Amino acid sequence: MRRLLFWLLAVLITLASAVYQRLTGPTYPLRGKAAVAGEEIRFKLPRSHEITSDCAVAVKVADEKTSGRLEYKRYKTSDAWTEANMARENDRLVGYLPRQPMAGKLAYRVLLTSDTEEISLTGEDQVIIRFKGVAPVPLLVAHVILMFLAMLFSTRAGLAALDRKSHPRKLALWTIVLLFIGGFILGPVVQKYAFGAWWTGFPFGFDLTDNKTLIAMAGWVVALVAGRKGKPARGWVLLASVLMLVIFLIPHSLLGSELKYTE
Repeated sequence: MRRLLFWLLAVLITLASAVYQRLTGPTYPLRGKAAVAGEEIRFKLPRSHEITSDCAVAVKVADEKTSGRLEYKRYKTSDAWTEANMARENDRLVGYLPRQPMAGKLAYRVLLTSDTEEISLTGEDQVIIRFKGVAPVPLLVAHVILMFLAMLFSTRAGLAALDRKSHPRKLALWTIVLLFIGGFILGPVVQKYAFGAWWTGFPFGFDLTDNKTLIAMAGWVVALVAGRKGKPARGWVLLASVLMLVIFLIPHSLLGSELKYTE
């Protein structure tokens, strides 16, 4: 019964961290609301798109007297802003951002105009969208599942380290195996499909996602070495588990691959 409760707690912690990642990541749609001519506009603006097509930006606006346009430019360049009118499709205004190369980014704003005012949905803030290549779905699913399982076993190992009746070493071994396959084999393959590079973390770059995986693995290797010759090494296992939880709470794709247009 105790083991079952620990597994349930590990699942809950892992799911909570996954939900937090989804809500805070810079590539997930930006949600918000604004008022135009007395109408509350709720929006969901894309911040990631595949390189196979232009990106549609749609906003539900019931008032047919309200029009919209997009302003966009390549991110971190001195380009002038380009304007594109949004077309009305029933109760929506729809505009398109031109597709970019792998890891290319655009900064954009959505502006709505009524008889009395014009507003930017995000105020002075720009929305940043990154374009990516298409990774095979089975590969992507396998990568996500293995990283989720690595996080689950890491959390369970940390809980086992707190329980004197449990031995965390086997769970630590499973964590390392899952993290290695998911983060160091499948992860680089997914990144190659998406952004044209196998690895952009240390020592080749500053990609935070790659570096998070590297730091998590280093923590678990230290815990595994500390637990050689059958030692439980509870303190090291707990430290590695907490370290992995903390670094994986950092939003996914933060400081991720980015095309330098000026190079």
